[in-house]
Amino acid sequence: MNQHYPVVIIGGGQAGLAMSWSLTQKNIRHIVLERHQLAWAWRHQRWDNFCLVTPNWQCKLPGFPYDGDDPHGFMLRDDIVAYIERYAQSFNAPLHEGVNVERVTQHADGYALHTPIGTIQAEQVVIAVGNYHRPRFPDIAQQLPQRIAQVHSAEYKSSQQLPQGDVLVVGSAQSGAQIAEDLHLAGRRVHLCVGSAPRVARFYRGRDVVDWLDDMGHYRLTVDNHPLGEDARRKTNHYVTGRDGGRDIDLRAFALQGMQLYGRLLGYQDGKLLTADDLQANLDGADATSKKIKDSIDTWIEQQGLQAPEEPTYQPLWQPEHQPGAIDLANISAIVWAVGFHTDFSWIEAPAFNEKGYPSHTRGVSVQPGLYFLGLPWLWTWGSGRFEGVGEDALWIAKRIEQHARKMSQPEATYVDSRR
Repeated sequence: MNQHYPVVIIGGGQAGLAMSWSLTQKNIRHIVLERHQLAWAWRHQRWDNFCLVTPNWQCKLPGFPYDGDDPHGFMLRDDIVAYIERYAQSFNAPLHEGVNVERVTQHADGYALHTPIGTIQAEQVVIAVGNYHRPRFPDIAQQLPQRIAQVHSAEYKSSQQLPQGDVLVVGSAQSGAQIAEDLHLAGRRVHLCVGSAPRVARFYRGRDVVDWLDDMGHYRLTVDNHPLGEDARRKTNHYVTGRDGGRDIDLRAFALQGMQLYGRLLGYQDGKLLTADDLQANLDGADATSKKIKDSIDTWIEQQGLQAPEEPTYQPLWQPEHQPGAIDLANISAIVWAVGFHTDFSWIEAPAFNEKGYPSHTRGVSVQPGLYFLGLPWLWTWGSGRFEGVGEDALWIAKRIEQHARKMSQPEATYVDSRR
């Protein structure tokens, strides 16, 4: 491997490949370093029945939009991996797998990438590793009985990997709600700690809600124009599923079918997990978000003079009769922690982060010259961390990389004393 490159991309997922394609179009020499293998997170941090929650037509990697025959379907995990593999092959991406960048340091001429195979020099570096770096476990996980199997959502594959008995899922955002559904459909008795994650309907008034929101310009809204500003980057994802052609995830319906619902997890005491008295509020809040989205679609239909089938207002199928204050662990054999990840950029030694360790950037262009970030949620738009929008961000950053390289190649102006 050459030890000096104009640009090095760290990360071999869809973001890193989108960046590679964009640089290839500009004939900018570069390499992509992936510490594991191509599309590793899709291969190894998704469960067996995992599928996209956004329709396939939103897969818009630059130069390689979705190429299948089911644009309104939802690709399964192995199909997603195959799509990314075809993308890399389509332009012969300069990908080097199994190269772990342990440290990035800054120097006068660019950056040094320290790896087990040696130090690689780069004039510019693109960090395309997302922000889901280390699985998060609450402190109480270490206090629980050893007989209880504990796995993070990133490690969950199927109900078969868990011992027989009841399963507790902690967390009701996208992964938690879908894993709870997966276990429920597999015939397991499921307990679910429900947080404040919002939900969204899969279909409304004859179309996928994503189709409506796309028409309405929702996915073109930038973080600068978002009502929450940069706080949008910390929003919890809405839960819904693309499983079996797509459907709502209605936790109230699961409760009618035997799933045990609780409020947020608070702590552990005397063999029981203590929960908050907020189950009703969390269910109502999720429904309110879904209704708000539907109302915005209704307004759009009316404003545009469109014809669309009417749909009755959602009526809650189930209400908690009482608030369970604790979960008895006597019958719980396993816990799936769906409580997110830690973000860790500590291996990048450059003053490019805020007080919380998050990159300081404008549309992926770091405050440090020659350093870029790609694939982060709401880096610029809703789709920045997804197949839908990462390509536009990559094309934008490619232009900035080109401009920076041109600027660095220009000789500095020589001062001439006109008095001589």
